[in-house]
Amino acid sequence: MPIYEFLCESCNRIFSFHSFKVDPEKIPSCPKCGARDLGRVPSRFGVGAAGKTESEGGGEDFDDPRLEREMMKLAADLEGMDENDPRQMAAAVRKMTELAGEPVTPAMEEMIRRLEAGEDPERIEEDLGDAIESEMGEEGGGGFGGAPPTRDDGLYPM
Repeated sequence: MPIYEFLCESCNRIFSFHSFKVDPEKIPSCPKCGARDLGRVPSRFGVGAAGKTESEGGGEDFDDPRLEREMMKLAADLEGMDENDPRQMAAAVRKMTELAGEPVTPAMEEMIRRLEAGEDPERIEEDLGDAIESEMGEEGGGGFGGAPPTRDDGLYPM
């Protein structure tokens, strides 16, 4: 039985739903507040960024086995990454945005370019943090300043 995860922006919480169908068309309601505009998010093993599925009008289809393999490979690569190496950080960010199928904003592109050049990540954050947060907020990403969503431990029927 497949399990799909959806984000309720009203609750800022991710809920897991089980389905008897693979790639169901139905979007469930929020079990907590009843909101009907939940957005599908990649499973925990995947990228931390939420993307859209093909059926939602953009990005990649997260049920595609090729994408799942790439996400698993990226997760393994991240485990061995030297987090003090800005070039490795840049490669990881590029790969994540590519897999998520999301456009790279101008400030994000500048951040990646500077990381690729080996610049200090803390300095880049000082210079570009507000711009990146603003761009992500405009696109519904919540920005770096917003609290990340929490996960509900329940498993709900679709």
